Order: sequence, then C-alpha cells, then structure tokens
Amino acid sequence: MESKRIKVGVNRAPHRSLLRAVGLKDGDFDKPFIGIANSYTNIVPGHVHLQNLVQHVKRGVVDFGGVPFEFNTIAVDDGIAMGHEGMKYSLPSREIIADSIEIMAKAHAFDGLILLSNCDKITPGMVMAAARMNLPSILITGGPMRAGTYKGSKIGLIHVFEAVGEYEKGKIGYDDLLEVEKRACPGAGSCCGLFTANTMAILCEAMGISLPYSSTAPSEGREREELAYETGKQIMCLVNNKENIRKFMTKESFENAIMVDMALGGSTNTILHLMAISKEADVKIGLEDFDRLSRIIPHISPIYPGGEFMVEDFHDGGGVPALMKSIREKLHTNTPTVSGETVGAILERAKIVNNDVIRSFDKPVHPTGGLIILKGTLAPEGAVMKASALKTRDYTFEGTAKVYDSEEEAYDAIIKKKVEKGNVVVIRYEGPKGGPGMREMLSPTSAVVGMGLDEDIALVTDGRFSGGSRGPAVGHVCPEAASGGPIALVKEGDLIKISVPNRKIDLLVGEGELEDRKRKWVYSGPKTKSKFLLRYSRSVKSASEGCVLE
Repeated sequence: MESKRIKVGVNRAPHRSLLRAVGLKDGDFDKPFIGIANSYTNIVPGHVHLQNLVQHVKRGVVDFGGVPFEFNTIAVDDGIAMGHEGMKYSLPSREIIADSIEIMAKAHAFDGLILLSNCDKITPGMVMAAARMNLPSILITGGPMRAGTYKGSKIGLIHVFEAVGEYEKGKIGYDDLLEVEKRACPGAGSCCGLFTANTMAILCEAMGISLPYSSTAPSEGREREELAYETGKQIMCLVNNKENIRKFMTKESFENAIMVDMALGGSTNTILHLMAISKEADVKIGLEDFDRLSRIIPHISPIYPGGEFMVEDFHDGGGVPALMKSIREKLHTNTPTVSGETVGAILERAKIVNNDVIRSFDKPVHPTGGLIILKGTLAPEGAVMKASALKTRDYTFEGTAKVYDSEEEAYDAIIKKKVEKGNVVVIRYEGPKGGPGMREMLSPTSAVVGMGLDEDIALVTDGRFSGGSRGPAVGHVCPEAASGGPIALVKEGDLIKISVPNRKIDLLVGEGELEDRKRKWVYSGPKTKSKFLLRYSRSVKSASEGCVLE
C-alpha cells in the first residue's frame, strides 16, 4: 500500500500521531487510505449538493474496509463566469485542479482516489490527475439538473442566454425574460442539456472509469445516493485487486468514448479534454482520431441543443449502456471497466426504452457523427464544429468577414445590429495563448440565435464554445491568432467559405497577399495583467493538442 510510507515503522510515529488527531484508531492503520477529491462549493449549482453525496461515498468506503479522507478542489461555474473576464480562468482551472489533486494524493500517500465532480473543467481536471498518478481511482459525478419548464416546454440555462437576444431584438418583453430566468434552473445538478459537464460525465462512463448509469442518473434522489455508495464500495475492490486507473484508459477505451461522443453530438470541449486526459495516460489521441471516428459513427441521440430531448430523457430512455448497445458493432466491447465487468457484459443487460431518444444505428438522426474536424487555409492545423447543432448536414456558407479582436467587441456588434446577413463573424485573439484562457463564446452565439441570425451568418473563432452553443459556429481554429495563424491575417470584407460536406474552412485570399500581411503582422501580447494568466499563456500548447501545459 502507498500509505505504508506514512504509517508503518517507528519513524512514522509522528505521522500516526497526527492521524490520530483526526480520529484514527489502532485498527485503521491496517486499512487502505482512500482520498476523496470533493469539489463541493455553494456557488455552483452542479456542486452544491456534493456535501451530502460525499457522505454516501464515505459510507461505502468504510463499510468495505477503507479509511476515507476528504479534501477539496476549486470549481469554476462556467455559466457564472461567462461573458466577462472570469471566463479566462475557466480552462486554466483544469490544470490547477489536476495539480492540486496530485499534490494532495502524493503528500498524503493515498492508496486510492475517488473523484467527486460534476461541472465543466472539474471532471477532466480530476481525471487528468488520476491518469497522471495511476492509482486505483473511480469517478462519481453529481448528476444532471432536472429541466425547468416554461409555457409547457422544457427549458434550461441556454434558453436564458438566448432569451436575452430575443429581448434585445424586441421579440419578448422583460417580464417574459424574467420568467425564463426564474424557471430555467430549478435546483442542484449540472445544466440539463448535452453541454460540456454532462457530455464529459457520459464519456467517462463510456470509457469505463465510472459505474454504469452514474453519468445520467438525476442529481438528487435514491438512485444517485446508491451510486455514490457503490462507488465507495468499488474503490475498495480496485485497491484490493491492485487495479490502477490506466488499466481502464487504453486506446480502445478512448475510442469508445469518442464514438459515444459522435453518437450523442456532444460538446466540442470534449475534444480538448479527451486529448488532455490521453496525454496524462500516455495514450496517443489526436484530431485525426475524432475525424476518423466521426465518419463511421452516426448521430443517433437528439439531445438538446442537438435535438429536443434533455439528459433526463436520455437517462429514462436507457442511458449510456443503451446508446452504446445501438453502436455496439463499432465498439471495443472487450475493454474492462471499474465495475469489474467488460463493456460487452454491461451492454448485454442494456435496454433501449425510448427509440426516439436513442435511435438505432441504421435509423440515425444524421448519418455521421455530431462533431466534425474542419481544415483549410483558415485552419491548417484544424478547427471543430458541432454539426449536430446545425439544421442541415449539407451546410455550406460563403460570406464576408466582420473581424473582432475580442468577445466583447463581437457581442456588442451583434446586439447593436452591426452584423448583417451574409457575414462571417471572426472573433480572434481569444485562443489559449491570446485570450489568455480560450474563453467560450456562448454570449455571441446565443445573441446570434436570439436575434434570429443563426441561418444567415456564421461565426468563427480561435476561442471555444459552450456545449450549449448551437448554429453555424466554428471554434478552436489552429494556429490561433496569437501564434500568427491565418485567422490573425483576416481583414474586414475578406471572403471565408465553410463546407461541412467537405470538412473545409478556407480564407479566400491569394497566397501572395497573405504572405504580405504576415510580414506586416505584429502581436502586442496577451490582453491581461494577471500574473497567473501570463504564466498560463507562456506554457499552454495549442488547442490541437488539448491545451495542455508544457
């Protein structure tokens, strides 16, 4: 056991004395020490209930012979951080979370780890730490929030963002906006659609590092509490059997996760996070894997914003095992999972309860995956697009560039009706280095939808998008503007062409003209005085590599 380093031998009497001070008894020193990374905070709806949930996790650990030690990590709420300086800190928080868990686990010699997470950057940050240390580890998330209701329809947080645009357009009054605001988020849990938090939880279940159905069971209630208890129980099996987490993080398990991502049409952020996790696990995953698998896996589950259903409907319709059963012929079913069963064994018991929510492989929503990789003269190293949130897969758009060097400039122009039909809104210097922090452009995309422009313009950025963004939006353009990529050279009025069928995004400017612009280009540096963000800007790698730190 790792914990022998702090509890065995005469010279560890001081260590044992400190441990006795927190309640340990003689018999506890013979038991495995289990670290529980709890991301509880009362400002994040997805995490506000974790203080209760962790009690069930601890009970499972104790009942099956372990000693639980709870510690905390930071947790940024992307919705609250959205649209202002705070969003620059969201993606960098992923690395802080990973590093802090490594520090706690190594300093206190835990024998195993339970990761109690829920929202956007917290789950990948925790899983990166587990992959890095390769201890017996298991993830349990807090579960999705129930959808709100308004005028007989289900709504969630993204409807509030879009309602702001509708209000600015004059489509709705302030009383309607206020009612949507009050009804959209009815309680604890991750936001109710297929946004980054829920997508990452689902992909971790598909990968096999959390228990079946744990990603989609409702945030509150007996099912979630039982899963928490079973997670505490199962970590003891993993520790006793010396099954470290990389056993469940193979190339095949990552491919399973990517295929589930494509079948769902999940958040574009998952591409960054899966690549970052794979690097920590010493597994090679790149944009080419996402491109390859998106061509062979159909989009079969129309979950909002790529359809009308919410994650609660997906869970009731059969959940992750049912979806995986629909694409079983393409999956690696012999891969092991932390449950003790192979993927194939789990799928044997899976049932598709609702064929509208989880369709069959041969009757998909779209014939190819929900996420696509675009390349071309505007993005030589690649860009990403959530094709599941488009109204047609035949989408092709050629328009004139409206260029903005920040999210705020673009949002202001959209709201003030300075963007017109036929424009391509280019938002640059929002990449990982240039932002710094690669902010999500949810406010601009929601404004576009709310203003009724989503079929008439396109939006292109070296920043990111929220999992809730929809419409013709291309993100993660690489190389980013701060690195001198072609997006830095775009001028007002340039023609840009996007072709989903050809998976291309091109700047229609002559090579000689671009070379001349490149010679004249000058970068003034990151737009921040924050010492932390400046350090991040110097160390972060491209979005095409997962925005990991050097």
